[in-house]
Amino acid sequence: MSTETVDITIIGGGPTGLYGLFYAGMRGVSARIIDVLPELGGQLTALYPEKDVYDVAGFPRVLAKDLARDLVEQAMQFEADVCLEHRVLKLNPGDRHFDLMTDKGPKPTRSLVIAGGKGAFKSRTLSVDGWDKFWGKGITTHVKDPEFFRGKKVLIVGGGDSAFDWSWALRGIAHELTHIHRSDRFRAHERTVNQVESADKRGELNLLKFYSVEDVHGDDRVDRVTLVHTKTKETQILEVDEVLALIGFVPNIGPIAEWGLKLEGNAIQVDSRMQTNIAGVYAAGDIATYEGKLELISTGFGEAAIAVNNAVHYLDPSAKVAPGHSTSSKAFK
Repeated sequence: MSTETVDITIIGGGPTGLYGLFYAGMRGVSARIIDVLPELGGQLTALYPEKDVYDVAGFPRVLAKDLARDLVEQAMQFEADVCLEHRVLKLNPGDRHFDLMTDKGPKPTRSLVIAGGKGAFKSRTLSVDGWDKFWGKGITTHVKDPEFFRGKKVLIVGGGDSAFDWSWALRGIAHELTHIHRSDRFRAHERTVNQVESADKRGELNLLKFYSVEDVHGDDRVDRVTLVHTKTKETQILEVDEVLALIGFVPNIGPIAEWGLKLEGNAIQVDSRMQTNIAGVYAAGDIATYEGKLELISTGFGEAAIAVNNAVHYLDPSAKVAPGHSTSSKAFK
């Protein structure tokens, strides 16, 4: 990490940001990438590393963590400054440069590409007794390594895609797997719901509808929870080793909202060049919005390329926006 001024700073270490970092290197400009997380990869590594991704060109099927690994390898072919566990606080625009300030100090830059996804994600929590006491001691809101749950009694809470994906994935890993939701209406993909319901019928897991957590109990760690039926209000005690609460996240773009950028909800308005209303500041990926926007990884890749190449032209008006074919790029000679 350095405090030298770079040509392009990319905020966000997810797929879009990493692809943008690659393009900056291919165009021969100095670059820095900043992320609040302790490792690159964004949601691919932080939220669903073991999930398969099917809609990335060239990959019929790829694990999220493997896609992240390859994106990092591609991006780090060129010398770049990587600043992890940094939160960007202020933009501080100057004369064709920005005195970008983070919680770890200044990171000056000549241009900026914001690729922060939906912003910082904060896990939703359960308003139950014992949540704070046992957080990190049997209560978690994400799966880093499925093997962590091997041989354990696991309770999954939630009705969305993450809850059902991990219910299906952990059914053969956990010793006992119970999955609860407060109703019989789910937000998850119908195919995954059908898979989990079939697994329930086969006895591979226990899917309980109309149940929620009332209390969490234990000494040093969680060892049991009180479940309550949302209709009858009857309760039952369930012995557990781990509570996996997959009940969603609350996105927040944080200090970016105070930078004077034109926003639409939690997204930054951009034009066809991915440029914001501030010269030299671009946005790409889920945090950027325009008419006809599609929030997809594949879309983010294209937007990152557009943003970086236009930033290169902004830095040097004599430089072409079009990068040319990578097969003839001097960067790989």
